[in-house]
Amino acid sequence: MNSFHAHELAPQKFMPVGIAILVVSDSRTLETDRSGKLLEEGFSKAGHQVLERVIVPDEKERIAQQVNAWVQEEKIQCLVVTGGTGVTSRDITPEAIEPLYDKRLPGFGELFRQLSFEEIGAACIQSRATGGLIQGRPIFVIPGSSGACRLALASILLPQLDIRTKPCSFPGLWKTCGKPGETS
Repeated sequence: MNSFHAHELAPQKFMPVGIAILVVSDSRTLETDRSGKLLEEGFSKAGHQVLERVIVPDEKERIAQQVNAWVQEEKIQCLVVTGGTGVTSRDITPEAIEPLYDKRLPGFGELFRQLSFEEIGAACIQSRATGGLIQGRPIFVIPGSSGACRLALASILLPQLDIRTKPCSFPGLWKTCGKPGETS
């Protein structure tokens, strides 16, 4: 039960989500970045709008700066960050992003590691995948490997960004509680 098709869909109209993808890497370019491209193609094929895909180096300030810029843009409703989630000294993506959270989504990292265990075994404990909300926008931080991106996309991100997913999804919350970034 680890694919998008395992989720029940409500009979309502699909609502595209505006997504920004941040790739954290010291070595990739837009041409060599397979993981970010995989995410971009997967979201686009599902009907979402990938508004930007940017690569920044493994530097806390640059990562936080890009995320902060994107949460100010009304059209961007969701952020996906890939790379820098391991345990080496250069892996600092969670440290750059978690202080920006208004709310944590601990279930995202837990579920990602559970699903990852099925594919890579105990090595999944080295993943520091994390999720949260920043100004009402979900942000998902996942490892930089293509396999990790494929797993997160199919099993978690596409279902949770599809308003038809029952019992709940992020667009369903926006429909009832207001768009990301709106204050009451």
